[in-house]
Amino acid sequence: MPENSTPHLFRPLAQRGLTFKNRVCVSPMCQYQATDGRMTDWHYDHHVRFAMGGVAVGMVEATGVSADGRITHGCTGLWTDAQIAPMSRVTAAYKRYDAIPAIQLGHAGRKASTQRPWDGAQPLTADEGAWPTMAPSAIPVRDGWPTPKAMDEADIERVKSDFKTAAARALAAGFEVVEIHGAHGYLLHSFLSPLSNRRNDSYGGDLEGRMRFPLEVATIVRAAWPAHLPVWYRVSAQDGVEGGLELAEVIELCRRLKTIGIDLVDCSSGGISGSPSLSTVHPGPGFQVPFADAIRSDADIATMAVGFITDPHQAEAILTEGKADMIAIAREHLADPAWTYHAALALNAPDAHALLPHLYHWYLERRAALTKG
Repeated sequence: MPENSTPHLFRPLAQRGLTFKNRVCVSPMCQYQATDGRMTDWHYDHHVRFAMGGVAVGMVEATGVSADGRITHGCTGLWTDAQIAPMSRVTAAYKRYDAIPAIQLGHAGRKASTQRPWDGAQPLTADEGAWPTMAPSAIPVRDGWPTPKAMDEADIERVKSDFKTAAARALAAGFEVVEIHGAHGYLLHSFLSPLSNRRNDSYGGDLEGRMRFPLEVATIVRAAWPAHLPVWYRVSAQDGVEGGLELAEVIELCRRLKTIGIDLVDCSSGGISGSPSLSTVHPGPGFQVPFADAIRSDADIATMAVGFITDPHQAEAILTEGKADMIAIAREHLADPAWTYHAALALNAPDAHALLPHLYHWYLERRAALTKG
């Protein structure tokens, strides 16, 4: 079948030395099942289902670059070499099924030290093992939350070093794409937003100052990552709160990220207030696609669309209309680990059978033949 008749969702995409076999990425989904930052059998079981389902890229959840950078006690980390081997099992599984393993590295900042979502997602108490949090300014997420420490120069340098060493460990674990988490109110986003950054030094003030720390982290990770492998960056494209970060400011950040060598921007939104009810962003099908579209157009950088993208035809339209280059699927993958394979069938993609292990496809062909008979 000629290239122009192949659905966009199933056209390969080349970045640096990699070629993604299609445009589907498993979006990072926190599992809160780690032990001292180490992955467990749960993580392997969680990811191997997606690896077998035909995705091009499987991204591991937000992983703390330091112990105090975790969101919860159950979050994964890469602050010690002991955390490498469990992750290597997951990267090997993705590679075994011709998918590219990716990881999201981040620091939770003032939103760290919280309970797991199903336990309330509130700040941990001392009895629950709470740890101190830090942020660009001593401003809590909202009333009733702990006041974080305003980071000094030593803190800033330590976090930059933590991102560098975590990237090195991610490479040792077998990851081929690294994504920097600069969204959802976590540390890098909190430096960028005027709601959480009230500094009066060179890391605050105008946009130039507020961008400085995220850009320094991106520069360090890009330098630490092999030149033939991509680095991505997740943004909150706007805060969606009065007086907060605006899309035009994020577009300028993305222009700078491109000059550093960032290869793709993963386009989310919100999170700075800690409460979706305070946001002007109202979730609905494809509600974040306009952000990916604007950043792709105005910053001239590849983007990934995410957020209530559930239907293959919806995903195909986003790509066909030039609004994004990749599609990230989260919850739909939980409901259907073979979402990519089923999307290929729905879109009449050539060689859809190649997305599944041969044995599975053989059984499905047999079932179809018996049904017809």
